Amino acid sequence: MVPVLQETDRIVATAEIDLKTEQGHYPVRAALIMQKPSYLRLEILPVIGTPDLYLAATPDHLQIFIPSREEFYAGKPSAENLARFLPWGFNVEDIVMILTCSLSPSGGKEFLRASDHEDGLTGFDLKSPSGFTQTFWMDKSGKVKKLIRHDPEGREMFQVSYEDYTSESNLAGKITVIRTDQLTSISVKYTDLKIVRETNFAVFELSVPAGIQKINLD
Repeated sequence: MVPVLQETDRIVATAEIDLKTEQGHYPVRAALIMQKPSYLRLEILPVIGTPDLYLAATPDHLQIFIPSREEFYAGKPSAENLARFLPWGFNVEDIVMILTCSLSPSGGKEFLRASDHEDGLTGFDLKSPSGFTQTFWMDKSGKVKKLIRHDPEGREMFQVSYEDYTSESNLAGKITVIRTDQLTSISVKYTDLKIVRETNFAVFELSVPAGIQKINLD
């Protein structure tokens, strides 16, 4: 059985992110630092020079700095605030859950059932207090292969597929998210990835640069 990531395990990676929407196709390269349940640092990397965007989030707040505009934003780590900068439609907790191949973004989930699949996978249904249901399909070694999210009315919201595992890793090398409308997809392919043990969360904080005024998102 592949070991499960603990909250003291930190993922440090670079990734090729391929975003497709109705408006176009947007490939970017990013540096990522992630830690459960909802700690995230993301830097959008240009070909050369300073990152185009810095994002740092904790369970309580979100900070974003865009150097080219000299703009610094701060607010709650909600899907609404993130959507102003990243067209992904997820809150920070969901992003960390998806990109760390985790079964659940946080505690308080109700386990519903386990069922077998014809491909030799086992499905686990988890229901949140707000009524959202997630089904995770896992192989015999405990690696997550697929995730489906449904809203409280039972409508599918998105699917996630996990590929390119190595024998010793509990993290997929490639993660693809497809929204139900089939108009938006996000593919994340790790090009460099490591797991370190860390309990200092200072990296998930940004300082307001001198001469820059903070803009509140909430």
